[in-house]
Amino acid sequence: MRQSQLRGAGSIAFTTIVFLLYAGIGLAQPSETPRQQPRNLILFIGDGMGPSQLTLLRLIDTTQVLDNFPVGGFSLPLTRGALITESAASGTALSTGVATHRGMVGMTPDGAAVENLLERARALGKSTGIVSTSSVTHATPASFVAHVASRGEQYLIAEQIAGSGTDIVMGGGQKYFLDEQRGGGRSDVDLCATMEAAGYEIALVDAEDCELQLPSNESDRRLLLLAAEDGLPPAHSRSLTLARMTALALARLARNPHGFVLMVEGSQIDWACHDNDFETLQAELLDFSTALNEGVAFAQDDGQTTIVVTADHETGGLALLGEEEDASDIEAVWTSTGHTAAMVPVLAMGPGSASFGGIHRNTDIGRLLHELLSGGIPSEQQR
Repeated sequence: MRQSQLRGAGSIAFTTIVFLLYAGIGLAQPSETPRQQPRNLILFIGDGMGPSQLTLLRLIDTTQVLDNFPVGGFSLPLTRGALITESAASGTALSTGVATHRGMVGMTPDGAAVENLLERARALGKSTGIVSTSSVTHATPASFVAHVASRGEQYLIAEQIAGSGTDIVMGGGQKYFLDEQRGGGRSDVDLCATMEAAGYEIALVDAEDCELQLPSNESDRRLLLLAAEDGLPPAHSRSLTLARMTALALARLARNPHGFVLMVEGSQIDWACHDNDFETLQAELLDFSTALNEGVAFAQDDGQTTIVVTADHETGGLALLGEEEDASDIEAVWTSTGHTAAMVPVLAMGPGSASFGGIHRNTDIGRLLHELLSGGIPSEQQR
């Protein structure tokens, strides 16, 4: 409370000094906090990859690609109305920052479409792409390109992909794009023909073809590459690796001087965990690792690229046991064939990456990605 009476010159002088100090502080405007904003953003999603799966990758990967990420944390894979999420709801959380019900893709719980990360990128003049070892219409990639009430509407998702303007689309899912006359499942329209007429390069290939030649890195055309009727074959039997698709996507997307956003999914990590198939899990993790190496090499050379690695949920309730220091006797203990409520890892490198450290909700990760893309993250912001 201000004194009602001030007696003596000393009291007046003291009050004047205090006033001037406060006035000085008020007049001194702090400089704006520098913001760290990358030109390019690559999001790697290991579907079903929880802490034990990531630990396994670190143990078996001779390239030690994970050691390139200076920032680490965890994400709580939450969903609306349930404890345990799945790929559509959690993919939507990562792509939009919004929590929704299980099975919903790119929508709020009341069915309203919400802007996803790739749509935001295109509004900023950036190129966009999705790469997946599942069908490109599957729940996780769909969350970045579509808005449907149910993840099962894969024919509708394909239609939305065709009209989305996504520059690079690579994975499986031929049957959702081709009409019946060309061996697909569509009775209405051939979306490959539609996209080709719109300027896309169309590549329908066989992921198991050992002599497979991919389209040129040098072209600036939009690309739809579909390498299987539905999901790709397992890692141990496909010559079209996630790394080859990632490298092709990066080469084409990097031609845009305004930058790009790319989502790369190791889809079948999840499938191996559903099957409690430890051998296939290791193959899928190593396939994911080779793609990570492509991304890291690009980011280190470019200097303006941020990479975030995370998962949509954990699958299998995996625990690892063993005695030998070199992990030569490592074995798996599975507690489920479904998803669990376990937190999933988050790794990051590049401009603005520090904000991804610590513990977040999956919706927080989505909001941070949007913030990083749209306006950058203050360099002082740490978690």
